[in-house]
Amino acid sequence: MNMDTVAAQGLVLLGCGKMGSAMLAGWLERGLPANSVWVVDPNPSDWLRDSGVHINTPMPEDPALVLVAVKPQMMGEALPAIRRYGGSDVLFVSVAAGTPIARFEEMLGAATPIIRAMPNTPAAVGRGITALIGNAQAGEDHLALAESLLSAVGQTVRLEDEGQMDAVTGVSGSGPAYVFHLIETLAAAGVAQGLSEDLAMRLAKATVAGAGALAEAAEETPDQLRVNVTSPNGTTQAALEVLMDEDSGFPPLLRRAVAAAADRSRELSDG
Repeated sequence: MNMDTVAAQGLVLLGCGKMGSAMLAGWLERGLPANSVWVVDPNPSDWLRDSGVHINTPMPEDPALVLVAVKPQMMGEALPAIRRYGGSDVLFVSVAAGTPIARFEEMLGAATPIIRAMPNTPAAVGRGITALIGNAQAGEDHLALAESLLSAVGQTVRLEDEGQMDAVTGVSGSGPAYVFHLIETLAAAGVAQGLSEDLAMRLAKATVAGAGALAEAAEETPDQLRVNVTSPNGTTQAALEVLMDEDSGFPPLLRRAVAAAADRSRELSDG
């Protein structure tokens, strides 16, 4: 199964909010014909209406793939529309947070190939990273197809077991919010040292974005990059002595933050 199969048989996108729209835009840019896509969404955006895809029309008999991109609380009312595809060769890929594979198997049947994926919001600018895990019915071809689709909005990684998804949620799923808050607080600290709000925010945004790009592009590890910019007894070292403090700095703070997100993810999955 490949993208040609998807173009020939069709793709059903259940939900087209910010994440669904980002993925759809990526697929269309990569050449997936708009008339190969059926979108089910109660409130289609103007962009979606102008995209050329089928919107809330009768769905194809035998699509190659159904991608579930509705919010978890909408899952119960959304799934009946696609239940008829369960137990067939149709691949289901879910990017709905907090919804375990077992729940899909209950609704669609255990014989259904299902892949659970966790993307993050930088997908909106093609810089996301998505973790994937499939059930027993999802083979290599299924995973490769899901990776091909999701690579339209960034990188992909495969997990060893579904239990890792809660940790992924804590690191990359919720992680962009941590970085946005870092930008907020870094700018505020600059204002406290005498910079204007606009200048401090511009410096903070560019610094975080640039450091992230350098961390991805450089051959050195992040700890080596940190060492590279830390002169003995210099300004960076003075700041890092605060941030790297084992009792009050980033290490214990981020351990607690990621653990809190992962624990909440487990609670939502169990609920």
